[in-house]
This record gives sequence, C-alpha cells and structure tokens, in this order.
Amino acid sequence: MLICVCLSFSLVGCLSAETKVKEFEPVVETTFLMGTVAKITIYDEIKDNEIFQRVFDRLTDIEQRMTINDDYPNSEIIQLNKASGKEFVKINPDTFYVLEKAKYLAELSQGKFDITVGPIVKLWNIGSDNARVPGIDEINKKLPLVDYHNLILDKDNSSAKLNQEGMVVDLGAIAKGYAADEAVKILKEAGIEHAIVNLGGNIVAMNTKLDGSLWRLGLQDPYEIRGKSMGVVLLNDQTMVSSGTYERYFEEGGKVYHHLIDPDTGYPGENGLISVSIITKESINADGLSTGTFLLGLEEGMKMIEKIPDTEAIFITADKKVYVTSGINSSNFEITNPDYHLQTTPSPESK
Repeated sequence: MLICVCLSFSLVGCLSAETKVKEFEPVVETTFLMGTVAKITIYDEIKDNEIFQRVFDRLTDIEQRMTINDDYPNSEIIQLNKASGKEFVKINPDTFYVLEKAKYLAELSQGKFDITVGPIVKLWNIGSDNARVPGIDEINKKLPLVDYHNLILDKDNSSAKLNQEGMVVDLGAIAKGYAADEAVKILKEAGIEHAIVNLGGNIVAMNTKLDGSLWRLGLQDPYEIRGKSMGVVLLNDQTMVSSGTYERYFEEGGKVYHHLIDPDTGYPGENGLISVSIITKESINADGLSTGTFLLGLEEGMKMIEKIPDTEAIFITADKKVYVTSGINSSNFEITNPDYHLQTTPSPESK
C-alpha cells in the first residue's frame, strides 16, 4: 500500500576492467491490475520472451481469486463472504496461504491488522465517490462482525468459513504483497537476478544493481504530490511497503478522514502518525505489517517491529518527526527534505 517512488536507475558507475559488468538496457512493461499500475523493470538479459506476460497472467489469476470487486463474481473471497455464517468454502492453496498469513499478522499486531474489517470499510467507502462519515449507530452495529478469530481455516481440506453471517473479508491490505512475491518467483525461475517489481507502491528490489551497489528508492513526502520524496532508502534484495494517511482520504465538515480503519473503533486511526514504511524480505509481510504497525501507533508499533527478524520500519509523524527501528541508519536511509527531523528513540529490544 504505498508509495515508494523515485527509483534510482543509474546502474553502472566507474568500474575497473576486472569488475566491470555487462550492461543491458532496462526493459519495462506495465499494465493495470489489482486496482493499480503494475510495473516490472528488468535489468538482465531476457532469454524468455514471454516473461512479462507470464508475470501478468499470474497477477491476474491472483486478482480474480482474491478480489471483492464485483467484476469478478466467482472470486473465492466473494464466495467466502456470501457463505458467511453458513458453511465452509473450498479455496485454492494460494488463497488459503494468504488467509493464513493474514491471521498470523493479526495476532502479531494485537488485532490491528484484521482482514474482517470489511463491513466497516463498506460503511465509509473511502476511495470512492460515495465516501461518507457513517453514524455511530451504524458503526456499532457492524463492529461485532469484525473479528479475525471468527475466520476459521481448515488446512486439511483447503477450506475456510466465516462464523457470523454478514462478515466480510477484504484482502486489499495484503493481496498485492503476495502478488509481488509471486512475480519475483517467476522472474527468478526465468533466470532474472536484477529487477524491480512495483505493484502500485508495493516494491520489491531483486538483489542489488548490476554493479553491486544498492537500489535507491525515494520515500514519499506525505505532504507533497505523489512522486515527491522526503528521503532515500537503500535496499538490498528487500521489499518496501508504506501505509499513510495521504493515500486515500476524503474531507467532510472540515475534517479529513483517511482509509486506515482501526478495527477496534470503526474509525480511521488517529495516533499522530501519517506514514509507516516497512522494509523486509517478503512483500506479503511488509504489506500487512505496514497497516498493522500504523494502527498500533509509534510506541507499540516500534516494539512489534523490533521483535521481528530482518524487518525494519520508518515512522513519520504529523509534525514531520522521523523515527526508525534499530536496523535503519545512515548507510541505508537519508532524509533529503530539511523539514523532516530524525529523532532519537529509547534503546530498542534486541532482535
């Protein structure tokens, strides 16, 4: 869910004769999938002419299975939601894996990442022309339907069930992360070692650049137009996903309401944060963690991320203060906008 921009594509600098690598003109293909622009950039020699199509076909398959968009009425998630309170629904192993991962991330985030928040999301309709502030009675009526514990998974039979009628699963905060990981798998199988997968801001940087230097990604400035960064993050075979108040929102009665709904209250989370960026190895984890960490808030979010191996976070507050976990330092993150200020934090728990 985010907004990592300004990729640095300068691949080969001044190299000695012994270390110089063969350069290939980057090949880029884009399409519109999963409600966003999917962009694949390959820097290696391409020996499989069908590689881009195979990646996009895989992403299309994931979208058709996991969306709640009515354009795909046979979606397994739509069928699961229709059967809520009634029966188990047989699902593909892919979908089962994502549901299983979502429940794990829900536990990890003290329930702040909850894919059963769908009934509340539908009330707000943020991101559509029908966005509105629902009444407190409406919210209170739907809140009992939000509980990931009532999503029951039967691994032996690859099936799932929602215990209460009216429950709605929405994989919008995790499916793109899974899709990005799957795209990387296909690229690797085709012998691609250096590439960037960008699914609407869910970014995976494969390995390093050709010359061994790190990928440079701009971190979106929450107060500026899309594409303008406040800092630079360096990645080495990692993924970065961000969640923020600036992504989808609307204004009513002089107040701005963003799309990150707290499953405990039914309202957009308000804790002083405007952005959280997660850096880790698997994009599915980064996707879910970015939402859960944001809703936990700075202190609890920091504690959670510090306990997860190979995972870091960058927090930005509404007053332009920046907090980072223990693995973020001057070698992999630089603030480029002087309006933002890096803060010292208490000694974190060791990983």
